[in-house]
Amino acid sequence: MNNGLSEIDELCVNTIRTLSMDAIQKANSGHPGAPMGLAPAAYTLWKCFLKHNSKNPEWIDRDRFVLSGGHASMLLYSLLYLSGYDLSLDDIKNFRQWGSKTPGHPEFGHTPGVETTTGPLGQGIANAVGMALAERHLAAIFNRSDYEIIDHYTYIMCGDGDLMEGIAAEAASFAGHMGLGKLICIYDDNKISIEGNTDITFTEDVALRFKAYNWHVTKVEDGNNLSDIHKAIKEARAETTKPSLIVLRTNIAFGSPNKQDSAEAHGAPLGEEEIRLTKKNLGWNENVSFYVPEQVLKMFGECIGKGKKAESIWKEKFEKYCSKYPDLSKKLNDSLNNSLNEGWDANLPDFSKNEGPVATRVASGKILNAIAENIPYLIGGSADLAPSNKTIIESSHDFQKNMFDGRNIRFGVREHAMGGIMSGMVLHKGLRPYGGTFLVFADYMRPAIRLAGLMKLPVIYIFTHDSIAVGEDGPTHQPVEHIASLRAIPVLTVIRPADATETIESWRLAVQTTDGPVALILSRQKLPVIDRTIYSSADKLVNGAYILSDSDGKPDIILIATGSEVHIALEAGKILEEKGVSVRVVSMPSWELFEKTSQEYKDKVLLPDVTIRIAVEAGISMGWERYTGSNGAIIGINRFGASAPGNIVMKKFGFTSENIVQKATELLTGKQHGF
Repeated sequence: MNNGLSEIDELCVNTIRTLSMDAIQKANSGHPGAPMGLAPAAYTLWKCFLKHNSKNPEWIDRDRFVLSGGHASMLLYSLLYLSGYDLSLDDIKNFRQWGSKTPGHPEFGHTPGVETTTGPLGQGIANAVGMALAERHLAAIFNRSDYEIIDHYTYIMCGDGDLMEGIAAEAASFAGHMGLGKLICIYDDNKISIEGNTDITFTEDVALRFKAYNWHVTKVEDGNNLSDIHKAIKEARAETTKPSLIVLRTNIAFGSPNKQDSAEAHGAPLGEEEIRLTKKNLGWNENVSFYVPEQVLKMFGECIGKGKKAESIWKEKFEKYCSKYPDLSKKLNDSLNNSLNEGWDANLPDFSKNEGPVATRVASGKILNAIAENIPYLIGGSADLAPSNKTIIESSHDFQKNMFDGRNIRFGVREHAMGGIMSGMVLHKGLRPYGGTFLVFADYMRPAIRLAGLMKLPVIYIFTHDSIAVGEDGPTHQPVEHIASLRAIPVLTVIRPADATETIESWRLAVQTTDGPVALILSRQKLPVIDRTIYSSADKLVNGAYILSDSDGKPDIILIATGSEVHIALEAGKILEEKGVSVRVVSMPSWELFEKTSQEYKDKVLLPDVTIRIAVEAGISMGWERYTGSNGAIIGINRFGASAPGNIVMKKFGFTSENIVQKATELLTGKQHGF
């Protein structure tokens, strides 16, 4: 024995190292250093602690393993292959190639056993916090003293780069405050970043920092000492009131005679000769690539059997649980499958009977509460803006330390982490999260939103205070480019409802969307509730755009608007009609939904032979030309806003019916239509 390393342990660890080296060399691309340094810790975790079944990667009570430093993907792929997941040695050899199961960074839904897409540093930490939160919430709701159905850990492996990112600080602070005791992070303290030794930029006391976050912290001075690693993980599992950080001192590219502890080993293959020397140094066959000893396969085969047995025992327990608690078990299965029971939307409010205008953020709050009554797994909160975002579930209480059954999450002023945490909650399964902030702060969440789109996660984002109509707070709080920026993210569905009734349909669609995130863009200011006895029904919102009002014959002009500008377009349409102009007004709350419709439907709404069109939106004009064409016009705002009452700001920037009429007159006159 050497540092707790038996002969078979050493074989297993070095198999992980050499598979990583060989795959990266064959691809001539990748990051060998971290997998080589972390191999002992990863092996110890997977062999001795990680509860999982490679033959059923979806088992709900499995432990979660998140490789936040996704550039070290060959570490994870080696473990998945050896542990019996649906990943072959040929897949390892095909690392980073077209169509491979082993892409450059781990991708959720692409490779069996990968819990989340990682690569942008720090995001994995926030995802893992979300997973740990989901575990605690589901355990609090469904476990009984005689049956702990939800009882698992979330493990993270991260590096210096992860901890330098601001999102990690936010997520760690949140996790510490909430006391997520089943969250364990192994920090690869190898002192190396791309530019060189971390001393050039990162000299803080990480252990002290995490203690201040209310984490349990231990240190392992030798990343190759399996006994110390085992002891540290065991201690972390025993700490139930705090998340745990294990500061693991490793050597990047351990075993490499010339590149160990160097930045050169971080992001480039070692080279054929250095690999040969490294294998020789590790006591490996230096002339063979992708070598996996039979003893190693046998050892990991025992892990496979252990995982099958663990799930089998759980299934037997769950069957008894279902028998004793049939209502609870049905509720749990509904949560895990995000099932919508019949009548889930039966008690939605009817805003047509309300007197006066309603801000869509206020309407959203009422709708949320109505839906929450029938969807118990709907859970969320806001980045310290719940009173403004209207994101409180009034029938529930706060999710807090030792009160994990609450459905109102106080994310604090942590938009970065909120986005990543919500994705982690979805990835865990069993919860449908929503999170709110002002639209102008969507930029803080953008990396997490992008990854949610990449993973096709049905997260619901609630963005309020959606335009320059925010008013007196001025340009720092008035979003201008943000809607266009969100529309640029693939898979994300952006919906900006025109009134309270469209807000109902927006929520209805968001809840039923299972293949990607949805962003609801809501107003601070009150908006008229459109009279649907006169104008078209809002249920057509599902098509992204629909004819709200129309002329008797072929229109001379089409007015297209979203959100708070729709009622202004309707007013302009009335004025133009009185002047003898035939007008069609189109409400277009969602480009993404509209683009999914057929060409026939698009042509029906935006008549191809009516080329005079005006698009109206209180945001930048970029992109609207696809709908207005070369003969049309866009009333937008291509500069920052100004501080003044909201109605004054809107008027000064031309968002009035009078300005729309003037622009329409200019276009029609220019085309010799006249009045």
